[in-house]
Amino acid sequence: MPERRTVALVTLGCARNEVDSEELAGRLAADGWELVEEAADADVAVVNTCGFVEAAKKDSVDALLEANDLKDHGKTQAVVAVGCMAERYGKELAEALPEADGVLGFDDYADISDRLQTILSGGIHASHAPRDRRKLLPISPADRQGADVALPGHAQAPAPEDVPADLPEGLAPASGPRAPLRRRLDTSPVASVKLASGCDRRCSFCAIPSFRGSFVSRRPSDVLGETRWLAEQGVKEVMLVSENNTSYGKDLGDIRLLETLLPELAAVDGIERVRVSYLQPAEMRPGLIDVLTSTEKVAPYFDLSFQHSAPGVLRAMRRFGDTERFLELLETIRGKAPEAGVRSNFIVGFPGEGEADFAELERFLTEARLDAVGVFGYSDEEGTEAAGYERKLDQDVVDARLAHLSRLAEELTAQRAEERVGETLHVLVESVDEEDGAVGRAAHQAPETDGQVVFTSAVGLAPGRMVEAKVVGTEGVDLMADVVSECREEAGR
Repeated sequence: MPERRTVALVTLGCARNEVDSEELAGRLAADGWELVEEAADADVAVVNTCGFVEAAKKDSVDALLEANDLKDHGKTQAVVAVGCMAERYGKELAEALPEADGVLGFDDYADISDRLQTILSGGIHASHAPRDRRKLLPISPADRQGADVALPGHAQAPAPEDVPADLPEGLAPASGPRAPLRRRLDTSPVASVKLASGCDRRCSFCAIPSFRGSFVSRRPSDVLGETRWLAEQGVKEVMLVSENNTSYGKDLGDIRLLETLLPELAAVDGIERVRVSYLQPAEMRPGLIDVLTSTEKVAPYFDLSFQHSAPGVLRAMRRFGDTERFLELLETIRGKAPEAGVRSNFIVGFPGEGEADFAELERFLTEARLDAVGVFGYSDEEGTEAAGYERKLDQDVVDARLAHLSRLAEELTAQRAEERVGETLHVLVESVDEEDGAVGRAAHQAPETDGQVVFTSAVGLAPGRMVEAKVVGTEGVDLMADVVSECREEAGR
């Protein structure tokens, strides 16, 4: 019999990383590795790192060091870094962090089992030299579909007759030459599905395109196939993720492809809610707004990447729009769906941001009535255009503006939550336990980021159940609600 090998995946960062981890889990399970939840119980701890901003990179390094400590007093024999930070820095990270026994890039994912076995056996895998992954794909989006480039998370699920009989239970099999397997790593009724990888935008503060590459859409049939498989695994809500969902389909010859795909996903048997994340305000179009606000089982949810609202700052960021245009967009959305949820992120202290610019951003936040807000202080990211900008603000100014806008955002989102008192919402129950009671999320609340619904009673509730609930109170952005009835057939509105 082959030797029993165990592996644990520790995932940091965004929902896109969670999909990538499930791809790695699928590949490893198919090759005989046993997946365990805790790194301390694994022969190999694989840390899926985040390389977005300095704080996220620090968290990733801390996770690698924590896993390395297990080698002294636990079962763990090797610690391996994968993910965005590993891809972005490659051998530089390996040299700076010898505690990691291996640093693997995206090109290693197809051979992840062999890579881990080599490392576990005491061998050395030479880490890659960092490179700009945008240069691996054709400039023309229409020419990218056939390119032989590693695209993490582009999983596919084939027709049942194509499923190999010897795959482990619970594994989504691959159907194409570069389509990875997928194994769920939790039992949540919510799962993310990748629409695309990479980004063609050139925001001056963002390094993501350099290590995630140019934009490549997944084919609708692959997205649908994976969603059907997830529904068979008990998933009730799918969240569509990528670096920029509003660009979906442009490399497939149809920039409006998302508008036709969403109703098909909503019609998948067993799926009660489809949510779209990562939308660019400058790319929002009337047809997409119509579909997001009027399609049954598609959440009227708008994760809009505003970043700022002062036109001068936005242009320096190489972005578009201003306060009035953004408010008009929100007015259009709410005119079609008054209950729509809207969240966004903002950067304060960007180079050249004056007091009048900051005041303009305050005005926008005050008038926008957003459901959830993330605020970040600007910091230089190596390799970005903004890192070379002049007129950098003193750190104490950035910190003061960050603290001020964060307090304002907390107050405003709490007020927005209070506006929902008395509303009847469709809530997906996500967890039920003795300590925390029953908790779920409504259509305006995405996982992890946007608050939750806490039920006043857990009687009769179970994870994965969709119920109607009346909001009776708030605690910050969280809502307190009484169950009114169960949605027996569909999520509706």
